[in-house]
Amino acid sequence: MAAEAETASTEPLLKTPLHARHVTLGARMVPFAGYDMPVQYPAGIMAEHNWTRESAGLFDVSHMGQAFLVGPDHETTARALEALIPADIVNLPHGKQRYSQLLNEEGGILDDLMVTRSADPDEDGALLLVVNAACKTQDYAHIEARLPANVKLVKAEHRGLIALQGPKAEEALAALNPEAAEMGFMTLRTLKLGGVKANVSRSGYTGEDGYEISAAADRIGEIWDALLLDARVKPIGLGARDSLRLEAGLCLYGHDIDTTTSPVEAALNWSIQKRRREEGGFPGAARIQREFAEKPARIRVGLLPEGRAPAREGADIATADGTIVGKVTSGGFGPTLNGPCAMGYVAREHAAPGTKLDLIVRGKPLPATIAAMPFVPNRYKR
Repeated sequence: MAAEAETASTEPLLKTPLHARHVTLGARMVPFAGYDMPVQYPAGIMAEHNWTRESAGLFDVSHMGQAFLVGPDHETTARALEALIPADIVNLPHGKQRYSQLLNEEGGILDDLMVTRSADPDEDGALLLVVNAACKTQDYAHIEARLPANVKLVKAEHRGLIALQGPKAEEALAALNPEAAEMGFMTLRTLKLGGVKANVSRSGYTGEDGYEISAAADRIGEIWDALLLDARVKPIGLGARDSLRLEAGLCLYGHDIDTTTSPVEAALNWSIQKRRREEGGFPGAARIQREFAEKPARIRVGLLPEGRAPAREGADIATADGTIVGKVTSGGFGPTLNGPCAMGYVAREHAAPGTKLDLIVRGKPLPATIAAMPFVPNRYKR
């Protein structure tokens, strides 16, 4: 699911249900999206990144917003949501999940989110939404103001959320409930984990196989503790979460996507199913349909700088003659890639893989090449 941007605030920092556990584990805590969150544990970001790639990393993502859309039946609830996002929710099967974007009237992205339909036919009028922490207050207000009278938004602030990611995530979770191993990518089941009822989706935001686990806030710690008793599992902070999602070529809201970018510019075409492309009926549909037909003027691309120096967000992207053709939106060092990588937007005529461009770092051109994403192959269980 989606990661989110840090926001500055003078408000007191909120704490997730697992906060005391992070402190006990020696985490370095930092302000993030209004919460006091672990950026790393004593092993450090590089070690945590590599552990997630090799074994199983456990992340606290309880700061994310969880909410239910509830209506009289699936068709009604799905169409209410489809008036706000471009994904096909009407045809979303039971127990399946989709990634989408909350759009403004210009087709810009207000937030990205995950939408899940319950596997339980008795909950047929309900959809679970997971939105970014920094955006959730605005998201909820935006959604509530646009719902029909027979569909309600129910905030699930009584729930916590953790993510178990990595090639050994399946083994570790199946040790608590063997059903976890039967799940496919982007599916959801309700499972008992160590005696705690949880909504479990096979998804995540690292490019690795794994799960996101939602449970009552006063019980989520029991699942966290049970998983950390497994030698395959270690706690992982926000620092490695960011380097993993960058190597996976995944967008960070407020950086790689925002209210000025459309899903087509952001190379998220795959998240808009054929019916919605053809029918429209969502905010900004005219712009997005035009961009599908004519191609957007700019597009999100991957960039591989030469050498070892990373290019950070905000760096200009230029041609050899110094003409500015874009800007870096995310950048850093990829531990698995063993080199720097970045994402940014460039004018379409410069977006082909293999194109040579310069990234302007501290006033000097750093040679780079447009590259296909993900930078490190995804390992989702299809």
